Amino acid sequence: MQKNEVLDQLRAAKAAHVNWVQRAKLLISGFQIDESSIPVNSTQCQFGKWFYSDAQKLNALQNNPMKCMSDIEQLHFELHDIYLEIYKIYYETESKGFFSKIFGKKKKINEEAKALAKHHFQNMEEVSKKLVEEISRMERRIVAISEKEFESL
Repeated sequence: MQKNEVLDQLRAAKAAHVNWVQRAKLLISGFQIDESSIPVNSTQCQFGKWFYSDAQKLNALQNNPMKCMSDIEQLHFELHDIYLEIYKIYYETESKGFFSKIFGKKKKINEEAKALAKHHFQNMEEVSKKLVEEISRMERRIVAISEKEFESL
């Protein structure tokens, strides 16, 4: 694996994460967002798919301790846990009748629920900022590694 490929993948994963957070922001801002575009499961978002596949190879790097990967994973879990609370507000519904399921009756969200979603999103932004900082730290570590070390991965 080439160093520039790893960096490209890492940067694409970071951008995917930022886009995921932005879609959540659009959701709480009142835009109609398809629920599948903001996966709740941490292994289903683009960042999670990268993290649990190609990123695992980074554990073999000498200057990328397991703590870095563990910190990223923990923040990523926390982020999805917070988003789950937003998801419940906007998408989780009570038992619907047959016609409601077919015609997709939109869930009505009161002002109190909207305020709660905004509060959750503020927490989500804080965790996201920490996650991006950790990803950037990993990126700096990768940049500092020689091409030769990457050839051994």
